[in-house]
Amino acid sequence: MSTADATMDSHHAEAGKAREAFRAVTRDVAWVAEAPRPHKAWLAALAVSLVLLAIGLYSIYVLVTTGIGVWGNSNTVCWAWDITNFVWWIGIGHAGTLISAVLYLTRQTWRVSINRSAEAMTIFAVMCAGLFPLLHTGRPWFAWWMIPHPNDMQMWPQFRSPLMWDVFAVTTYMLTSILFWYMGMVPDLATFRDRCAARGDKLRAIIYGAVALGWRGSARQWHRYERAYLILAGLATPLVFSVHSVVSFDFATSQLPGWHTTIFPPYFVAGAIFSGFAMVFTLLIPARHLFNLKHIIKDEHVEAACKIMLATGMMVGLAYATEFFIAWYSGNMFEGFTFINRAFGPFWWAYFLMVGCNVLVPQAFWFKKVRRTPIAIFCLCLLINVGMWFERFVIIATSLARSFLPAQWSYYTPTRYDVGLFIGTLGLFFTLFLLFFRYAPVIAISEVKGAMPEAHAGKKHQP
Repeated sequence: MSTADATMDSHHAEAGKAREAFRAVTRDVAWVAEAPRPHKAWLAALAVSLVLLAIGLYSIYVLVTTGIGVWGNSNTVCWAWDITNFVWWIGIGHAGTLISAVLYLTRQTWRVSINRSAEAMTIFAVMCAGLFPLLHTGRPWFAWWMIPHPNDMQMWPQFRSPLMWDVFAVTTYMLTSILFWYMGMVPDLATFRDRCAARGDKLRAIIYGAVALGWRGSARQWHRYERAYLILAGLATPLVFSVHSVVSFDFATSQLPGWHTTIFPPYFVAGAIFSGFAMVFTLLIPARHLFNLKHIIKDEHVEAACKIMLATGMMVGLAYATEFFIAWYSGNMFEGFTFINRAFGPFWWAYFLMVGCNVLVPQAFWFKKVRRTPIAIFCLCLLINVGMWFERFVIIATSLARSFLPAQWSYYTPTRYDVGLFIGTLGLFFTLFLLFFRYAPVIAISEVKGAMPEAHAGKKHQP
């Protein structure tokens, strides 16, 4: 056999191995959607999520028919669990855009196994977040008044209000995230379409074919797709920093001690990325175990995300220390009292829970053994989620509960409807994520294949 024939055989063998590896990825991702019956764990999780959602729907019904007086809000603590939950959910949605857009532009290949789930999580989290400002107005059926449009009374939204900036920032973030998520799924939806057609499942083939927008995988389509995806990534990247900065302006542009500070925009962005990554792996650690995705969502990918959580957690800790330093350095007695009261006042338990979960807990990620232990990572991520919720609660409730006049001081206590609505948004979030996991490509199949060594095996033979 000549050298040319041997080389040709070698190329054919490598091509065969690559095709088999690509088929394995498609099969391992698609089987969840193709299974005739859902996994028992999926059904159990969906049942729990639907119960939580029902509790939330009942709480909304009571709230709308009775009024926001059913909440624990008062004239002193006018923002409480509702705005706390709003900021928390918006923060959770940040990791999806960071993983998909920023890490895509910086060519971090480890993102490809988790970006699709993170993008979906972003959309569902923003949907949950949007409920709270609407319900907080007391008349959610008039929400369309916040949209600028000509009307018979010539009334326009107050564009100098940071609350109106929220409307535009969150809406823009939501639309861009949906476009980015859907754009990335088109090739994978076409794969699902072809597999359904091959199995004779005509109904699913028609549905997947409709949402795949006629994708055929031609060179021209791939060229246009990659260019559009790059443009959307470029558009989405500023949103990582702008959206939560705008949310922080709700507080930073006020005159209330504890809020009126310029550190809030970077502080909120770091905290949002921190909590977002924690929620991503709260979802994916059990999923990769239950649905045999460990060879796609690899330990190295999880470890890289743990390092990001460690870095952003230290940024959050620095922000906590900076707040105390600035309160002392400013010489403002009201600012100083606010931060002393946060740590040693009636809400001391919330403050130290926040510091413990957000500053001390992430230090465990310094150890490689922890970063390689899924159960430890899952527990740490749960604690981080709890800590980041209490961070928003401490910022909002403690600052309002101790305002300028001692005669107005009060203690905030949530009602069962506050708790019920928050539980309901958790149910909505998990229900949507579980449905997405069951019927859509939860892993970016085409991107995972592009990052595999087999995709670049032929390059070493090129001159």
